[in-house]
Amino acid sequence: MTTPLVEMDGDEMTRILWKMIKDELLLPYIDLKTEYYDLGLEHRNETDDQVTIDSAEATKKYGVAVKCATITPNAARMTEYHLKEMWKSPNGTIRAALDGTVFRAPIIVKGIEPCVKNWEKPITLARHAYGDVYKNTEIKVPGAGKAELVFTAADGTQIRETIHEFAGPGILQGIHNTDKSIASFARACFNYALDTKQDLWFATKDTISKKYDHNFKDIFQEIYDAEYKEKFESAGIEYFYTLIDDAVARVMKAKGGFIWACKNYDGDVMSDMVSSAFGSLAMMTSVLVSPDGVYEYEAAHGTVQRHYYKHLAGEETSTNSVATIFAWTGALRKRGELDGNKELMSFADQLEKATIQTIEEGKMTKDLALITSMKDVTVLNSEDFIKEIRKTLEAC
Repeated sequence: MTTPLVEMDGDEMTRILWKMIKDELLLPYIDLKTEYYDLGLEHRNETDDQVTIDSAEATKKYGVAVKCATITPNAARMTEYHLKEMWKSPNGTIRAALDGTVFRAPIIVKGIEPCVKNWEKPITLARHAYGDVYKNTEIKVPGAGKAELVFTAADGTQIRETIHEFAGPGILQGIHNTDKSIASFARACFNYALDTKQDLWFATKDTISKKYDHNFKDIFQEIYDAEYKEKFESAGIEYFYTLIDDAVARVMKAKGGFIWACKNYDGDVMSDMVSSAFGSLAMMTSVLVSPDGVYEYEAAHGTVQRHYYKHLAGEETSTNSVATIFAWTGALRKRGELDGNKELMSFADQLEKATIQTIEEGKMTKDLALITSMKDVTVLNSEDFIKEIRKTLEAC
């Protein structure tokens, strides 16, 4: 390697797997160069979450990052980790800093058939990575009163709308987005569709949200017509808009092989649905792409808390590390592409091939053994699965 990539370590069982992957599958074969940031919850707490901000800035500098799964704390975590405050999601902080779009796609393996029988090709979820409920403001209404939505312009003029006349206790939520971020989201989706030669769907609920969601729809259409229509036609691919409920109905009957662009929360939910239907959350790639061409690769799943507690108790675990391995291979391949390092790109390809081959030879973790159509498979624990991939890699 000639240029470092940014390495963001994480929490719980995925942190354990992170070290195993580096020790068994990376360090023996490549001159690994990284700029390391510890995004484990304890260190985030020690630094008042400054380490998360620093890692995002480093990602902008180097252009490529790889991230381990991290804890987004709730009330229980506040007590467990003795936190100073309930720190925000590191993913949300990094996404906001990069103003990127998250693209998630299932890893296809023979013997792990989708629950939806007609899905023949991967479905890529493009998730807007800024705003909406993830940067919301909430109020627990104590009693009767009037709730208003107020915008005060720079010149002091106001726009004011009544939200609701409360007769008793309730709740309020305020969300926002920006035209700049929506436009970045649209261009990222159009560019990714052209790069991968896939049709692009975009879905919101503009019939109900006639200003908020309709603004997303309008910006997408304006940018498509002005900048991408001819390019899409030349590439033989299609862009179309539909309502989110219609998209859900269509996707269940589709064959796959397209990109489905969603707003932040819709993408969060639908990517889990698609990944689970294809087999497992641990079999899903995830990459955050910024408008400036910065890439941050991560696993789409969480920190596997239940397995971590078993690990701490000295019990054997069988945790699927495939998505975390593919986060590393994605980052290494992109680093190699940007640096013109063909050997690094080739290594990333070989490691992915070895990972898939190991599973297709019937050696897998428990989560895949429960859903595979293969007979007489070998269920491996967390460490042995990674070591088996190493054997396959060395035999390639």
